[in-house]
Amino acid sequence: MPENTLPELAQFLDSWKEDANNVKGLFEAFHSLLAGIPDLELDFKGRPGVSYSLRARHTAQTKRSLFVLVDVIDDDPGARWLSVCFYADLISDPENRGDVVPGGLMGEDACCFDMEEPDADSRAYLLARIREAAAAAAKGE
Repeated sequence: MPENTLPELAQFLDSWKEDANNVKGLFEAFHSLLAGIPDLELDFKGRPGVSYSLRARHTAQTKRSLFVLVDVIDDDPGARWLSVCFYADLISDPENRGDVVPGGLMGEDACCFDMEEPDADSRAYLLARIREAAAAAAKGE
C-alpha cells in the first residue's frame, strides 16, 4: 500500500476480507497509480451499504473538485464491484467500453466503466483512462 494512503482508506482495505468478484486488487491498482502521480490530492468517502469512493483531484484544477471517481459499490459487501467515472470531456474511449451518463458526475456528463469481473485487458484499459484524465487535469481542465 502506498505510504501516503489515507487512514480511512487503509482501514477500509484492511477490513475488506470477502471479495467474490475479485475487484479488491483492481481497486488497489487504481489507488496505487493515483497515489504515485505528482500533485494529486486524494479523498476517500465511505458510505457503508452504498459505496466507498476514492476521488482524485489535480492541484492545477480550478473548476472541478475531481477528475476521477473510483467507487466500490457496497450493495452486497460480499460481492462488491467497481464503478469508475470520469468527466466525459477528459478522456477518450476508443473502444466505446464506457457508458455515457448525462449529468452523471457532479452535474456534468460522465463516462463510467463498471467492473464486476475484472480481466487484464479491462484493467489496462482503465489504467490508461486514469493516466489520460490525470494528464488533462494537470492542464487545469
